[in-house]
Amino acid sequence: MIDYLILGGGSAGCVLTARLSEDAGKTVYLVEAGRDISQRTMPAAIRSRYPGRAYLDTTNIWQQLKARMSAPAATRRYEQARLLGGGSAINALMANRGAPADYDEWEQLGAHGWNWQACLPYFRKLETDCDFDGELHGKSGPLRIQRTAWARISPFVRAVLDTLDKRGHARRADQNGPWEDGTFVGSIGVSAAGERIPTSVCYLDDNVRARTNLTIRTEMVVERILFEGTRAVGARMIDRDGLHVELRAEHVIVCAGAIHSPALLLISGIGPAGDLAALGIEVRAHREGVGRNLMEHPSIAVSAFLPRSARTPFPDEHHEQAIVRFSSGLPGTLPGDMHGAILSRSGWHSVGYRLGTIFFWVNKSYSRGRLKLKSANPFDEPDVDFDMLSDARDLERLKLALRFGADTLADASMASHRDTLFASSYSPRVATIAVPGAWNAFQRGALSALLDIAGPLRGWLVRRVVTRGVSLQELLSDDRAMTQFVTRSVGGTWHPSGTCKMGAPDDPLAVTDALGAVYGVERLYVCDASLMPSIPCANTNLPTIMIAERIADLLRGEARQSP
Repeated sequence: MIDYLILGGGSAGCVLTARLSEDAGKTVYLVEAGRDISQRTMPAAIRSRYPGRAYLDTTNIWQQLKARMSAPAATRRYEQARLLGGGSAINALMANRGAPADYDEWEQLGAHGWNWQACLPYFRKLETDCDFDGELHGKSGPLRIQRTAWARISPFVRAVLDTLDKRGHARRADQNGPWEDGTFVGSIGVSAAGERIPTSVCYLDDNVRARTNLTIRTEMVVERILFEGTRAVGARMIDRDGLHVELRAEHVIVCAGAIHSPALLLISGIGPAGDLAALGIEVRAHREGVGRNLMEHPSIAVSAFLPRSARTPFPDEHHEQAIVRFSSGLPGTLPGDMHGAILSRSGWHSVGYRLGTIFFWVNKSYSRGRLKLKSANPFDEPDVDFDMLSDARDLERLKLALRFGADTLADASMASHRDTLFASSYSPRVATIAVPGAWNAFQRGALSALLDIAGPLRGWLVRRVVTRGVSLQELLSDDRAMTQFVTRSVGGTWHPSGTCKMGAPDDPLAVTDALGAVYGVERLYVCDASLMPSIPCANTNLPTIMIAERIADLLRGEARQSP
């Protein structure tokens, strides 16, 4: 009998596997749908500190997963990792924590014990910070964190930082220091060799993988959780050869991420009873909150064509080199509720190399979406609707961000570091053109050459080919046009969260308690970003790793008390 069966080997699943298997007296079995990613097997696109291509490779993601961003928009591909290491194997490497108030809010929302003082030791435990020390930082954790050296910051990013400083956004040293507005060289997780270090590498290193009490199985899809009455007793999987495998376990822990963890609970009979019954799924526990409270950071961007002198001389350097954190000041919002990532280049390809961008997102968003099953077939992706901008505060703040970006890049101090300005987003068209391939390469090469030689016609070319008729000046002068553009163009940041939220027993939308134990059943747990009661003001990878570190300690504490 397996002691801990972990379903999903993303950022959280790898951390939980490493920590729970430290107890040689407990057997741990990790199941992952995608392929293995280790120090030896990492392909170049994943290994690179410029992470532009990894998420475009369809072998790294759930290929059929789609989502709707906002009410008038159609569904579009939504990239979520499908390989060991999860998001940490394809994301932007950013390693920031968010505001202390984010975690105090979790406790206020019913996640007892998840306040900042309880979470800080686990942020310290997970990291080795190469630049800062003190009570806020760790020096011996698996994840190595550093900031890009100033000598490798691109001319465009330097100019933006100087401009923001003159406009009252002071330069700060440490993005993970005291929570305050300003600009920062971003904190990133990279190895001493300057390479990506997914949790499948920095937590599941060769020594951990050699443990005799640990089994790791990849390319094995979980069909459903198995129960005896209301007690979880294991899971049923299908392996790469199409064979069914059933595993029995004392504890079943779902770590499949904020999209697939709730989907697995639903297909296993835990969720809104009416929805499950309509699909012919036997109800194990009626929990209205499964799939609800779906959160993201809604995003929009302002980009600029870069003269040759403003382009990065280090094309393979990490591109999200600096950030600006600022407060919208809108009623009902919190300090530091806005985030702008200052990008030295806007894509892995030749066109992206010629564009600099400030990529904005609402740091503390209030809109909530939902996911539901389309069918009782475990291989059908769920229906995902983020319903971004359904809260008016999120819409108004993205419009504010567009104005902020336009004003910053249009500043006279930026004149020699940018040319044509335009509003941008990660649209389905942009995503399609960015996919590697001969025809796309031809199109990108032709457009790059035209942009370089266009001279005074560059603005016309950008409007005709890139923005399809949208003018930044028109958006800035017409609030209705800006509202329509933002609503139509809003994207996410690949930070889904909240769909199995922790909360108090009397909260009808809570799915788990503060240990991650699913209400209404026994011996079933969730451990990933789906537990978050509210979204933190951060890229969600580091908070997810923190959650897994703390859940591991909580589970080991409970195990010692069990008869």
